[in-house]
Amino acid sequence: MPGSVSRVVATMLGTRVDTAFALMGNGNAWLIDALPTAGIAVVPVRHEAATVAAADAYGRASRRLAVATTTYGPGFTNALTPLAEAALARTPLLLVAGGPPTSGLRDFDVDQMGMARACGAQVFAATAADAATVTRQALDAVADGPVVLLLPDDQAELPTVSSEEPAPAPEDHPGPDVREAARLLAQAESPLVLAGRGADDSLTALARRLGADVATTAPATGFFRGVDGVRDLGICGGFASPGGAAAIAAADVVLVAGAGLNDFTMAHGAAFGRHARVIQVDRRDGPTHPRVDLFLRGDAGVVCRALLSALAGVDRDPTPEPVVGHPAGDPLAPDGRLDPRSLFTRLDALLPPDRIVVTDGGHFLAWPCTYLSVPGPEHLILVGTAFRSIGLGFPSAVGVAAAAAGCTTVLVTGDGGGLMGLADAESLLRVVRDTGGRCVIVVVNDAAYGAEIHQYATRGVDPAAMLIPEVDFAALLGSLGARSQVVRTLDDLESLRDHRDGTLVLDCRVSREVVAPFLRRVANDSATRSRR
Repeated sequence: MPGSVSRVVATMLGTRVDTAFALMGNGNAWLIDALPTAGIAVVPVRHEAATVAAADAYGRASRRLAVATTTYGPGFTNALTPLAEAALARTPLLLVAGGPPTSGLRDFDVDQMGMARACGAQVFAATAADAATVTRQALDAVADGPVVLLLPDDQAELPTVSSEEPAPAPEDHPGPDVREAARLLAQAESPLVLAGRGADDSLTALARRLGADVATTAPATGFFRGVDGVRDLGICGGFASPGGAAAIAAADVVLVAGAGLNDFTMAHGAAFGRHARVIQVDRRDGPTHPRVDLFLRGDAGVVCRALLSALAGVDRDPTPEPVVGHPAGDPLAPDGRLDPRSLFTRLDALLPPDRIVVTDGGHFLAWPCTYLSVPGPEHLILVGTAFRSIGLGFPSAVGVAAAAAGCTTVLVTGDGGGLMGLADAESLLRVVRDTGGRCVIVVVNDAAYGAEIHQYATRGVDPAAMLIPEVDFAALLGSLGARSQVVRTLDDLESLRDHRDGTLVLDCRVSREVVAPFLRRVANDSATRSRR
């Protein structure tokens, strides 16, 4: 495998990767030049954060590994927020970045290895002596979460002095003891099966055998869609419907497969009943929440197939009673602006069913997660929630649009996060246009940072810094080439019926008086703690 370090790295990447999201600089120019020769499509973006966020979203939507690439220094530090998000979400992702020279830091360099490790990523550096071997090691390591591969600035153009043939991706063969978990599930009176992004179809078969209720984390929404023989309670945690939350809390044994049990899923510790026994299956080294009673380390599919075998004699009927859904809301809130509940109820009816919904973070997050249905897993993409970030909506939608494969990309963003990620609105419109795709951008425009309004302004903090002058996103994104519509009533959504291709922007003027239930609970808990 002769060639420069950059060309060898690109060739090795080409054995497992088909797409790279890139912003060129001094530290990665030679790599980007080599990627197309290795069979990797390069998607340029406008801010370094978008390289990682888009690669993350692309991986979640397609289950294929994508590469992000930036230059060194500020190019690398600009990508740290989505890198931390990917680490917390355990997204398989490779960031190839320029790095300081092997001779040591220059006066404008920072400790990129230390920063990457602090974000939770593994780090490798490719040199002329080991470029092929190290790149293969980096590719192998992404199964456990994001990896940073640095190209030291004095190595990128050097000829390599060793070579290695591309190796196939490693296979995983974990085999934990599942007897105790099988015993608990067999004895359960009201079992619940909770699916995260790491689950596979064996979990569905297991839920049917147990006659269990089923639920998902928000990113795994749609996992049990259309499955007979189970009662689907929807999303577990802060986004649960009233009836779903009550049924989840009534479970006596909960099997969690491929989910990290973060605060959203756990409703800040209130999702499961006090006496429920919780079994977690995950590839990490140990449980991710204090509520876990039994931890089984291993691949979720392998463990669930072992449980199926251990429960061969069990055959239960499902619970027949339906659960109470989410309130539909009113056409307009008392202040005359849109009620987000009725807005998203109508959007759910009008948007094409073959949709991939991608969201930014913020108070508005509850509405698309609870009111927009999706056809299956990998169709609700939440880049930013693990790290509690906003501003990654437009960047991550770039990756979804690149992976959409005939589905409509539906980006839902708030006005605050939308302004923060605005640089890559152009990237999103360009990718949709270049792929011949279809995209709908829903801006939940309440002229404020809603989460802060509901948590702090209500407790006496001056709201001045929480307010945003009402931005005309329809005009702003229309100037980039999108069709656009200001939405003040539900009837204004009729423009969706004529949307066939390209990008349509719906600038929805929403009331900030309607508070999402998950945030109301957070605000009440915070107020209670502050009084103690």
